[in-house]
Order: sequence, then C-alpha cells, then structure tokens
Amino acid sequence: MADVKAESRFTKKDFRGVFWRSFTLLGSMNFERMEALGFLYAIMPLLRKIYKDKPEKLKEAMHRHMAAFNMTVAPSPFVMGISTAMEESVNDDPDFDPASINAIKVSLMGPLSGIGDTFFWGIFRILACALAIGFAQEGNVLAPFILLLVFNVPNFVTRWITLKLGYEKGSALLTDMMATGKMQLFTHCAGIIGAMSIGCMIAMWVSISCPLQFTISGSEIIIQDYLDQIMPKLLPIAFTMGIFACVKKKWKVTYIIAGIVIVGFILGILGVVAM
Repeated sequence: MADVKAESRFTKKDFRGVFWRSFTLLGSMNFERMEALGFLYAIMPLLRKIYKDKPEKLKEAMHRHMAAFNMTVAPSPFVMGISTAMEESVNDDPDFDPASINAIKVSLMGPLSGIGDTFFWGIFRILACALAIGFAQEGNVLAPFILLLVFNVPNFVTRWITLKLGYEKGSALLTDMMATGKMQLFTHCAGIIGAMSIGCMIAMWVSISCPLQFTISGSEIIIQDYLDQIMPKLLPIAFTMGIFACVKKKWKVTYIIAGIVIVGFILGILGVVAM
C-alpha cells in the first residue's frame, strides 16, 4: 500500500494482508459478538508485529477486539486502520488508555454503517442488478460479469483506500489529540455516541410487548399502553439489560440462550409477553 507513514513498523505486504483478510469479516458472524472474530482475524498479523515481544499485551489486545462489532463490511477497513494506529499508541505510550479503542470502534459503527448501507446496498447493488438484468434479457453472456464488476469495483476500492486512510489519518489524529489533551474528551463523547447507537439497535431489533389487557368498570386497560407511557420500548431495554447483567456475571452463553427460549416460551404460552 503506497504512502504508508514513514515511521510505520508495517510493510506494504502487511497492509495487503489486512485488505484480503477483511473479506472474511462475515465468515464467522454470530449473534453474540457479531463480526468481532473476523475483525480480529483481519488485524491479527499487525497485532503480532506490534506486540511481538509482549505476549501478555498481545493477549489483552486480542480480548479487546473480541468485543461485539458490527458494521457494513466495505468501510470496515477504516476502523481496522485506526484501531491498529491506536494499538501502536498503547504499545508505545504507557499513558494511553486502551479502553478508548473499543469506544472509538463503537462510535464509528453507526455512522459508517449508515453511509455504507446507503451506497453499497441502496445504490451500487441496485445499479449492478439493473445493468445485469438489462444485459441478461438480451441474452448477453456478460450479464453476470457486469453485476460483479459494478458492485465489487467500488467495494475493493473503498476497502483499499479506507484502510490506508484509517491508519495514516488515525495516527495523525491521535498524535494531535494526545498533544492537546483532547483525547479524554473525545473518548467520553465516543462512548456517549456508542451508547446511543446501542440504544437505537435495541429499539429496532428487540421486539417485546405485553398483550395483557383487562376490562375494569367498563374501561379497557391495555398494559402495553401504560408501559409506553412510562417509557417507550421499556420491555426491550429491561430485557437487554437483564441479559447484559448475566453476561457480566460470566454466565455461559448457552445457558443464557436456553433461559431466553424457556422463559420466552412460558410467558408466550401464558400470554404475558409477545416476542
């Protein structure tokens, strides 16, 4: 990769490796950590190079990047680049806060996913399919190649450029923020944005409601209406925080999933909640 910063400990071959590994981001997608394992796999060679003489630090970095991560895959190398730059800062500066790495990752997930979804799923995919269908209707054998090229050329270019941009500009940004003392403020703000993003995902993805209703003195009482008056999406957030508490207590994920299935089934049969 051209023009990587001069003081970088990485070679062009290292960055090409991350570029190709980024295509495995969804290879181990799961509902516990989402794309985290693919993310760690992509940057693992760089982490080994950063912490080559510090196995304990490498282990800590690996644990950091196994935290849940999920975003549109095309711009994800930008986050890989800036995460690598921050890992270098952790290794080189004992005062650098490692917790800021995941705070930055979470804060970038929402905005970059919004941009990535708009362009890659909303524009490039539709354009590629429309062009390919036009060729296919005419019996042109180039139709599938048109589809692949129109969608994947922007995909490849975006991955390549954003990886370099994230590493170079991320390093420069971090150096400036450390020098001016803005790093703590930025990390705090990133944490707030990350919490807001998680709240939005809970509201969109966790669907739980209470179908209970009663008639008292001729008036119909709908429990869900009262819950919404207290706080919209109260049951989804309460459910999510309960699962989070179980995870913090280090309960096994299989036990948590089994508990969700059993409790959900019983409450559903009794008509207490609808999931």
